[in-house]
Amino acid sequence: MTRVVLAPDSFKGTITAADAAAALADGWASVDPEAEFVHRPMADGGEGTVAAFEAAVPGAVRMPVTVDGPAGKPIDTSWLLLPPTQDAPAGTAVVDIGSTSGIELLDELRPWDADTTGFGQAMAAALDHGVSRLVVGIGSSASTDGGTGMLAALGARFLDASGAPVARGARGLADIASVDVSGLRAAPDVRVLTDVTNPLTGPRGAAAVFGPQKGLRDDDIAFVDGGLRRLAELLGIDPAGQGNGAAGGTGAALAVWGGTLAPGAAEVAELIGLADAIADADVVITGEGSYDGQSGDGKVPSFLAGLAAAAGAQAMLAAGRITPDADTALFAASASLTDLAGSADAALAEPARWLRDAGAVLARAAHARSADVPPGHTVRRER
Repeated sequence: MTRVVLAPDSFKGTITAADAAAALADGWASVDPEAEFVHRPMADGGEGTVAAFEAAVPGAVRMPVTVDGPAGKPIDTSWLLLPPTQDAPAGTAVVDIGSTSGIELLDELRPWDADTTGFGQAMAAALDHGVSRLVVGIGSSASTDGGTGMLAALGARFLDASGAPVARGARGLADIASVDVSGLRAAPDVRVLTDVTNPLTGPRGAAAVFGPQKGLRDDDIAFVDGGLRRLAELLGIDPAGQGNGAAGGTGAALAVWGGTLAPGAAEVAELIGLADAIADADVVITGEGSYDGQSGDGKVPSFLAGLAAAAGAQAMLAAGRITPDADTALFAASASLTDLAGSADAALAEPARWLRDAGAVLARAAHARSADVPPGHTVRRER
């Protein structure tokens, strides 16, 4: 019997990690009905972080909350309460920026006015519940506000020269003359999940690298970068610090609050017990929407490939697309939904269908590899 661990990331905007894992399992089972599946949907701090924990941690409970979304309107969302542990006797809250202040919540980009207020409000709700620890994912953000919305929701005040609160979002950054943190709530143990190592400012900073994705034009970048640099001075934080530019500068704000920034994929894997699940696996299937030249640096697929190799399991990849510059040498087999469907549009329209096909393709590849093993040998390692 083949033991298959299914640990894809979400396929951004098209299918959740949990649903992707289920579709891959269905496809594999159509070729290998005796296979045993272990579902460990993954995330790296971006979209799907809450869902990944919910699927992997028994006893996790969704806690509904209404927050100010990035479009300037209330949205109904939730944070996740994990059961008490020795390290977190009052439980752990998982909050992600994607479901509270994320870019997927916008019908159109709002580069100047979107902010992280909703993210901070969800964190405040978790603190009101009395949790011992916060695990926050900061991928897929909608704004470049330096985390000011989040900190304001937690009690900080950002004031202009006259002592009045500045406008929300990137629009208000240049007007900040002082920061009052006397009312800022105390931070519990805060783990910050991110796959971004960019600094807050400069050519690799939040405005220059990620601002255009959120609607900033080329001639806006220097202005916003200057506002972020001024914010760093007022908060007493090094703008060059690794990861401070994550989520439009929210990484810096969380560091100021007392959070510890960590590679998202590794932290999620530890907290959901992924290494134990892989320890006796024959195959580990991972994936994401686009596997490209950047996917080899701390993203879920490359991280999973490393875990699989350490455990002696075959790593396999299913991706919405696999670009020409992507290195798939880490994987025993790979499948592109775009290639299977015939076009990117077809793959995006029916991701579950093509993930099932990808699962079948990978199962046949595993069978072929097994058939190529010389007599007296096996691809299944000793337990």
